[in-house]
Amino acid sequence: MTAPQTTTPGLAGLIAGQSRRLRVGALVSTVAGFVWIAQAAVVAVAVDRLAGGQAGNPLAATVWPAIGFVCLAILRAGLEAFGSGLARAAARRVVASARGALAGRMARDSAFDTARLPSGAVAALAADKLEALVPYLTRYRTARLRAAVLPLALVIAVAWESWVAALVLLVAGPLIPLFMALVGMAAKEASEKQMDEIGTMNALMLDRLRAIVDIRLLGAVDHVARDFDRSAGRLRAKTMAVLRIAFLSSAVLELFSALGVAMVAVYVGFALLGILTFGAWSQPLTLAGGLFALMLAPDFFQPLRDFAAAWHDKAAADAVTREFDAAMVEAAAPILGRGDAVAPLSGPADIALDGLRYKTVSLDGHHAIPPGTTVAVTGPSGVGKSTVLAMIAGLLRPDAGSVRVAGEPLDDGTADAWRARVAWVGQRPVFIAGSVRANVALTGDPTDRAGIDRALALAAAETVVETLPRGLDARLGETGHGISGGEARRLGVARAAFAGRDVILADEPTADLDAETAEAVTEGLLQLAADGATLIVATHDRALAGRMDVRIALGEQDGDGA
Repeated sequence: MTAPQTTTPGLAGLIAGQSRRLRVGALVSTVAGFVWIAQAAVVAVAVDRLAGGQAGNPLAATVWPAIGFVCLAILRAGLEAFGSGLARAAARRVVASARGALAGRMARDSAFDTARLPSGAVAALAADKLEALVPYLTRYRTARLRAAVLPLALVIAVAWESWVAALVLLVAGPLIPLFMALVGMAAKEASEKQMDEIGTMNALMLDRLRAIVDIRLLGAVDHVARDFDRSAGRLRAKTMAVLRIAFLSSAVLELFSALGVAMVAVYVGFALLGILTFGAWSQPLTLAGGLFALMLAPDFFQPLRDFAAAWHDKAAADAVTREFDAAMVEAAAPILGRGDAVAPLSGPADIALDGLRYKTVSLDGHHAIPPGTTVAVTGPSGVGKSTVLAMIAGLLRPDAGSVRVAGEPLDDGTADAWRARVAWVGQRPVFIAGSVRANVALTGDPTDRAGIDRALALAAAETVVETLPRGLDARLGETGHGISGGEARRLGVARAAFAGRDVILADEPTADLDAETAEAVTEGLLQLAADGATLIVATHDRALAGRMDVRIALGEQDGDGA
């Protein structure tokens, strides 16, 4: 399946794809708000008739208004449920699309590029931060439309009975957006700082979990715990800053809402007592008119309060949007190829390297590697040995020079087919969360016991399996939990042997291993070469480099060392 394109137009483009559903959801929820005007009218008229003795039979006169009120309530609840459900479904689609685009982009970014975003930051963005879009899309956008439409409709409805009550609402209402804007500026800054700290803490957690074995071996548990405590303290402080602003804005909103409703109630009360004889179109103000205005007054402020509460959702979503767009734009260089499953590239597995450049890494001259050759790429740490292997595998795109494989240029059109002939033995092998059997036979049939046994024997890894509690059925984590680094590399060689590829690229296969384990890994790799595979290793190991047919030196060499 073709990988997602890296030209995703940011989060705004993903939201635009669901804009119709979001608009309809917000519109339906807004229409539900108008139903309350009819409900208030039903209640006000019914109470007025009962209080004035115009109802005849009070019980019969109460039943029909009650039925009408309940029917309107059901209609209102149904509209709100439908609108919010539509918006929620659209929001989930946006988040899913954003995660897919982010995963697609990161999957195509080369792990060898230093510009690649840290996996912890990507995980925090995908798993936690993108969830902040859901309340923004479901609450803020709906609240914004309701705040723009409903208060005006309610003021018109109140003014139909009393222009004074409508005037009170018009005076008190604009104060809420004014103070909301002032508080919102602080809320935006606080939310951005909180989101940054969440990403930092998640990245710290993932990095420390990966190094948990080393942390325990080095006795650094207390030091790591102190790091977590400091990070948690910073996150706690920034979260409390957001909550303080939220409570402050809520207090301001409640104050003006309460004052506005109280002033309407005072006017209605005095008007009904006959003390105030102005402000109503019918003199004196009727009980139905006063009760109608009084019931609508709280709902005049409710959309504004909802909008103010949702303003914090917008601040959080803005911070996530900027981080997402930056991740999509500033990600590392893409891997060559399209990510398609294709047949292996035909022709002899010859390799030719000409004047390769990638950032500060330089491999001058022409280097031809015939099929079946063993090659050591040597040089000081940081000179770019792993980078050269990555360019041969098509995992990095050279800034200059060229790589030819099987007689063809290594480019987007040939990289997928070329990698179908390549096996990679990394310095830190990555495993799937499954059995040893599934990990060794990753590219083939895990029921092929004979093939698995041959691969393990070739890599001198039978003893690794024998020491595990369940043998081939023992489960490994992604970092090879339960086995040592040397054992993991021997399983990596076994995986390459089982795959049967005719080009083996090994990145520091013997680094940090004891002499006996290093010799076992070396013999396994050489056996693959003896079976006809081209073997290219990036190594500091002089003994390993000395057993290769060809040596490619990068940078300054210390004597004749690697």
